[in-house]
Amino acid sequence: MKEQIKLVVFDMAGTTVKDRNYVGIAFQQAMQSMGYELPIERVNPYMGYEKPVAIRRMLNEVEADKNKITVDLVSEIHREFVKRMIDFYSHTDDIAALPNVEQTFQQLRSKGIKIALDTGFSRDIADVIIDRLGWVHSIDCLVASDEVANGRPYPDMIHKIMKDLNIESAEQIVKVGDTEVDINEGINAGCQFVIGITTGSFSREQLLPYQPTHIIDDISDIIGIIFSDTTNTDETTHGYTANQVL
Repeated sequence: MKEQIKLVVFDMAGTTVKDRNYVGIAFQQAMQSMGYELPIERVNPYMGYEKPVAIRRMLNEVEADKNKITVDLVSEIHREFVKRMIDFYSHTDDIAALPNVEQTFQQLRSKGIKIALDTGFSRDIADVIIDRLGWVHSIDCLVASDEVANGRPYPDMIHKIMKDLNIESAEQIVKVGDTEVDINEGINAGCQFVIGITTGSFSREQLLPYQPTHIIDDISDIIGIIFSDTTNTDETTHGYTANQVL
């Protein structure tokens, strides 16, 4: 018997927070500040990763001399990225929740389910976003990638959330995100449902190979997934039915 869901862990940019590729553009500009040019389509696959990890991976694509890819270089680019992101989220009028996010938070909490956010951002960026959106009292926990030993796709952030919120089993958790690493984080943590959403960096076709239990286009669809009483067992996708990939 499946365990009752007690917690939903949401990603931020592209999943719960509107992102018109602002993060990708900030990455691109931070790389440019050190003389590296990347087209945006080469930046986007790294969305969701812990940001210093993403920077190192991008450098490995464009820097032929691997000896130049030092901790100091990665740190310098990351500092520029953080500065740009904090400035953007502090001043933009274009910061907003994605459609139906806040209503979904309310529905889940009304049913006794806790809400957590985890993110590839560092905590200083994440705190600015939460403050601007007025979500301080709308969520139960926030964990950023610089608060754990390993960012996504490792399960460290989910494990920290579990500890902070006294969640005993990952089978009591739903993970929701818009990228490959969100899905792999949820799978690596052992979450009961791992839901990909198409509101961010990855399309349905791009998410499907990573075998989420579901793919949705609207975040409110998770209510029906969590409280569904029926399961079709014809074809499985990561342990759940292929026709559940909505």
